[in-house]
Amino acid sequence: MKEDFNPKTPDREGVRYLSYGASVDPPIWSAFYQSHRIVDKEEGANDGLVSVESSKWGDYKGTLRRTFTTTSNVMAQEYKIKGLSALDLNNGEKREVEVEGIENGKVLLAKVGGNTHAMSSNCTHYGAPLKLGVLTPEGRLTCAWHGACFNVGTGDVEDAPALDPLAKFDVYERSGAVYIKGEEATIKASRRNANVRCAAQGQQKVVVVGGGSGAMGAVQALREQGFQGQITMISKEPNLPIDRTKLSKALIADKSKIEWRSQEWFDSASIATVSDEVKSVDFKSKSISTKSGKSYTYTNVIFASGGTPKMLPLPGFKELSNIFLLRTIPDVQAILGAVGEKKGKNVVIIGSSFIGMEVANALSKDNTVTVVGMEAAPLERVMGKEVGKIFQKLISKSGVKFHMGASVDSATPSSDDQSKVGSVSLKDGTSLPADLVVVGVGVTPATEYLQDNPDIQLEKDGSVKTNESFEVEGQSGVYAIGDIATYPYHGPGGNGSFTRIEHWNVAQNGGRTAAASIANPSVAPKAFIPVFWSALGSQLRYCGNTINGWDDLVLQGQPDEAKFAAFYGKGDTVVAVASMQMDPVMSQSAELMRRKKMPSLGELRNGKSVMDVGLPSGIKI
Repeated sequence: MKEDFNPKTPDREGVRYLSYGASVDPPIWSAFYQSHRIVDKEEGANDGLVSVESSKWGDYKGTLRRTFTTTSNVMAQEYKIKGLSALDLNNGEKREVEVEGIENGKVLLAKVGGNTHAMSSNCTHYGAPLKLGVLTPEGRLTCAWHGACFNVGTGDVEDAPALDPLAKFDVYERSGAVYIKGEEATIKASRRNANVRCAAQGQQKVVVVGGGSGAMGAVQALREQGFQGQITMISKEPNLPIDRTKLSKALIADKSKIEWRSQEWFDSASIATVSDEVKSVDFKSKSISTKSGKSYTYTNVIFASGGTPKMLPLPGFKELSNIFLLRTIPDVQAILGAVGEKKGKNVVIIGSSFIGMEVANALSKDNTVTVVGMEAAPLERVMGKEVGKIFQKLISKSGVKFHMGASVDSATPSSDDQSKVGSVSLKDGTSLPADLVVVGVGVTPATEYLQDNPDIQLEKDGSVKTNESFEVEGQSGVYAIGDIATYPYHGPGGNGSFTRIEHWNVAQNGGRTAAASIANPSVAPKAFIPVFWSALGSQLRYCGNTINGWDDLVLQGQPDEAKFAAFYGKGDTVVAVASMQMDPVMSQSAELMRRKKMPSLGELRNGKSVMDVGLPSGIKI
């Protein structure tokens, strides 16, 4: 058996791990240790510091109905599955089971193609129980909460937002009982680490401009897919990649709680992290210049610079202090500093879309919060008035007040301190007292470093046009992802129309796609359906896109109780789905969309449920 083992693995010197499986060649030993933090207070997810072991898989020709596993040849133990006498699952069935001898130990069993697999029971993103997810005939398991997808045969991540793969365990019957073989810590952690350890070599150099979701997805996927060249990530933010969704949803200002990976992780993967700002790009010489005066050459470059929040071009907004935008940890720190420990502040939120609504929800406790929006209902442009009213009702329960259908005129100074905001004036004459103001009216693509560059043509909104692999038009080996990318959308109603989607999952999946194209240029890009979520008094799930608009809506469930599934149609084609308290409707819909098997709007209006529609094999988009 070939060995590829580093005895100086952090915190686990000399420990070897063996993993069994199918269709991974050749067999490899590896060892890796990392501390991974999960931060999520919503929906009962894990919270705290978890130590995780992981391994790279090999090929195992086994008996006793063994399936693909991840176990340790030194520390793995046999554990009995509680209350199960046989592997009696039907094809397509999944079942969460308890592991005897491990407090709160659980694994998920899933049967696909006649084989039963044992794996981590919870999603590695925010800890959602995967028993609630959607299992496809080809063995793709989609989390019900935020759309993370895993391959049940390997445990690998297939779609964002999860970064860590699932752990796999040997599972078998013996003497009227079912057993798994694994390590207690791995079973309890419900994950393993991605195998990214690498000593960079060769002449290839990938530079990633940005440090957000797309950049994180790209650099990790490059290593996961075998790229061994140099990787440099240049970000102007004063931190490593973070879970940016936590800034608006929970106003977390401690980077240690929301950084996805530690510096040690990047070092182990030979990924250089640079804190600097890109000033310009020379496509002819393939070099990038930064504000600090440094230059970086590349063979491939991925632009993942995200968006820049818009400030209102109105009197007082640029001159007065305590008026904030929200994009970074320093932004959150500044907002919390203005709120102060005593709280009880008058807070005005300008903008009733996702950022504004999430911040209003987060600040509503112990403060007087007012949301100002131009629409008749929050999120009306995306969700429609009827659904927007549901969100407004939910947020209002926290004491948030709304001024909808309103336009802002100006920000006026405080009588106590003329340098600070004291109120916001609306065009109808209303004056809203304000100790601080948060502006959430959208972002523009952060592509200042590409403006006036003769070798690249920006779109009217400042974004970069790409193909399905997120490769920039007319620039071989140059990619753009996330908020700055305008790409062809092939989901329902898209018809290949070019669109720019500002979703966390889209950015990370774009990074994974670009990485795959660099590591394996001959491989066609994998289609994905956009997914996002929001904290609006209850958890909102959404999949699809309304690039060409929507003209009809079907609501199922109990909308008055904020328990609903909303189906948005263009003609009779469902182009997007939103849900609250109806899991896994969103995940099921996303998989149906990928297969072009989504029921028509007419069928849904007549009472058909997406949960009653079987998932056929094969992706059609």
